[in-house]
Amino acid sequence: MSTVFQHLLLATEHSEFDSGAEALALALARRCQLPLSGVMPLLSNPEFEAAAPELAARADQQAAARIAALHELAQTQGVSLALQARRGPEPYQEIVDEARERHSDLIVIRRRGKRGFLANLLLGEMVSRVVAHAPCSVLIVPRAAQMWQQRVLVAAEPGAQGERLVELAAAVATECRLPVSVVSVAEAGRQTEAGAFVQGQVARLQQRGLSADGRVLAGKPYEQILQAAHDMGADLLVIGSRGDVPLARALVGGVAQKVIGLAEHPVLVAHTT
Repeated sequence: MSTVFQHLLLATEHSEFDSGAEALALALARRCQLPLSGVMPLLSNPEFEAAAPELAARADQQAAARIAALHELAQTQGVSLALQARRGPEPYQEIVDEARERHSDLIVIRRRGKRGFLANLLLGEMVSRVVAHAPCSVLIVPRAAQMWQQRVLVAAEPGAQGERLVELAAAVATECRLPVSVVSVAEAGRQTEAGAFVQGQVARLQQRGLSADGRVLAGKPYEQILQAAHDMGADLLVIGSRGDVPLARALVGGVAQKVIGLAEHPVLVAHTT
């Protein structure tokens, strides 16, 4: 069975915040008849392990219990899960390294974790760093999100990268037999260019037999993208990069962070370079 993504990686701590990402990753693996890899990042360093061996051992025991619970959950759903813990001072780096080593083409991860000094951020710091440095696309999943079954919405700008984003969204829509909407938020003076881009992409998708439509929007990009997703009934959003620099690289602010942090549904940040 040919699928858009072949090598899935679930990044999880098996906390209450990870439930949506875990459920969606298992659903994807089951639907596409694929094995699922997983990584559980453990915050640690040699100094901590040497100074507090009992605490380190307790953390290992807790991680082993969480891994066992996840294996049992996957088994009940008929999914083959290869999950391992990785220790390191930067949890995001362990996830990124695991994705590289496994040649993953999609990381599935929660939107944010427990509250702390970064609680005011829409997107957790670890997740933001994963999105910024991942070697592949990243699917960010709110806790209550489910597998998409209504519509795929892709936010794209005129140009080669925008075309690649639309192509990815179209592939997902085709695989799931869903309609796709193409939207472009245009600055003043660029509405004509954006209109031609959207019209051309919609026509191309329709020629391929997809149910497709499009809109050119004006205003704050994140507000317009989220409103369009709501109005069109989209339950998967696809966004990408601007000028080959990930929009989510900044931990504070940024269009992608606001879209991801405020969206009711999963957001696919596409690796299209």
